[in-house]
Amino acid sequence: MGGTAGGAERKTIAIAGVEMEYFERGEGKPLLYLHGGGGLGPDAAFLDPLARGRRVISPSHPGFGASALPDWIDSVEDLAHIYLEFMDRLGLAKIDMIGCSLGGWIANEIATKTPERVRRLALVAPAGVKTGPPDKLDIPDMFTLPPDKLQSLLFHDAETFAPRPAAMSDEALRTMARNRETLALLVWEPYLHNPKLPHRLHRLNMPALFIRGASDGLISGAYIERYAKLIPGARIVTIPGAGHMPQIEQPAALAKTILDFLDA
Repeated sequence: MGGTAGGAERKTIAIAGVEMEYFERGEGKPLLYLHGGGGLGPDAAFLDPLARGRRVISPSHPGFGASALPDWIDSVEDLAHIYLEFMDRLGLAKIDMIGCSLGGWIANEIATKTPERVRRLALVAPAGVKTGPPDKLDIPDMFTLPPDKLQSLLFHDAETFAPRPAAMSDEALRTMARNRETLALLVWEPYLHNPKLPHRLHRLNMPALFIRGASDGLISGAYIERYAKLIPGARIVTIPGAGHMPQIEQPAALAKTILDFLDA
């Protein structure tokens, strides 16, 4: 099944009985993009520059967008196994990988299982580990915060970039609600981390870059510093004028940062 969306070709594939949608743009070395908890949404402005000379593959995780969610999927590690088979089916023997937030967590789960298949790893405000005191959340509980407070944590300029439900179509609202429901299923308990992941990250032997928006109210600078220390040789870059989603607020700056890293 084909189609186009924002200059990308929409395709579908069945993995372990899960019907998934994914989008392809550009040609060249393969680059797998794993989206955050809000779904693919308006990420095209960030992905299009990456496709100039690369084959950018951007799937919707199971339960997000138009991808199915079977009953047996209930963890981020389940998604990692889905993507390992996805890579097999698309013939992606060795790839560059970008993961934003939830996608960064998935990317790390994949890379710890098959580090030999990841050439370079870019992690934009990733979740996935617990690095602070056991009696305190590393990341604010986004499921209990009032919407206006949550938006102020997500965006540097919340007034401009926060979603406006009143202006959205019924289909877009359904997708947004479904994405949020799936996100809660995957990350609620334990909250936004896999207790086993910190003990596996030493396996990552590829160049890794952590990227954080300077105004990110969810993923703190201290959290990123502690996280980066778990991956040998990982570096950190900060994007000014951006919150938790620099791919939306500063797409050109983020694309340049990642391209410089991939081409190094």
